Amino acid sequence: MYLFGFIVALLLANKRSQQAWSPITKPQVEDLIFYAMLGVILGGRLGYVFFYGWQQLMVDPLYLFKITQGGMSFHGGLVGVMVAVWLYGRKLEHDLWVMTDFVAPLVPLGLGFGRIGNFINGELWGKPTEMPWGFIVNGVSLHPSQLYEALLEGFILFWIIWLYSQIKRPKMAVSGLFLVGYGLFRFFIEFYRVPDAHLDYLALGWVTMGQILTMPMILVGAYLMISAYKSNNQ
Repeated sequence: MYLFGFIVALLLANKRSQQAWSPITKPQVEDLIFYAMLGVILGGRLGYVFFYGWQQLMVDPLYLFKITQGGMSFHGGLVGVMVAVWLYGRKLEHDLWVMTDFVAPLVPLGLGFGRIGNFINGELWGKPTEMPWGFIVNGVSLHPSQLYEALLEGFILFWIIWLYSQIKRPKMAVSGLFLVGYGLFRFFIEFYRVPDAHLDYLALGWVTMGQILTMPMILVGAYLMISAYKSNNQ
C-alpha cells in the first residue's frame, strides 16, 4: 500500500509540476518524492513509538527498531514529511510553505491506500455496530473504521484539495486546507474507532490520542488559511 501511495504521488507530482506557477520542475519531482518517502517512513515509525508506544519503549529501547511490532503514525509521518521537504526546499531556495503547498495534494491517496492496508491486515477495527455494513470479527459486528478513513481522509480529501489547488492559491492556503480537512475527518472517525488498548480513552470517557493530536492540526490549518488570504501572498 505504501508503494501504491508513492507511485501515485509521483504521477500526481509530475502532472502538478506542469503548472506554470509550480515551484517544482519535472526533473526535481523524483528527488522530492525520495525525500518525502524517507520522511514518511522515519517520521511515521518515530511518531508511533513516541505517541502510542512510549510504554513499550521505556521497557525495551530497541522497540523503536522492531518494525513488526506496533505500526506507523500519521502524525509522525506528517512531521517527517515536513522536515524532509523543508530540507529539500532549502536546496531549491523555497520556504517550507511553498513546498508543503505543492506536496499536500499528493498525500491523501497514499493515506487512503494505507487505511485499505489496515483493513486487509485486519487491524484498527471500529466499535460494535448494528449497521448492515458491519463486519463480523470474532462473532461481533464492527464498524469498518479503516474503510471510513480510506474514504474520507483518502479519496474525498484528495478530490477537495486537488480541485482547490487547480488554480493558484495564496501561499499556505493549500497546506492549511489539508490540515483542516484531515483534522476534521480524523476527529470525526475517532468516534467510531476503538482506541489503542494500552492507552484507552484519555479524557472524559471519549477523547482519544488521535483526537488530541488532531485538534492542533485543525487550529493551525485554520490559522494558515486565514493568514494566507489576509496577506494574499502569491
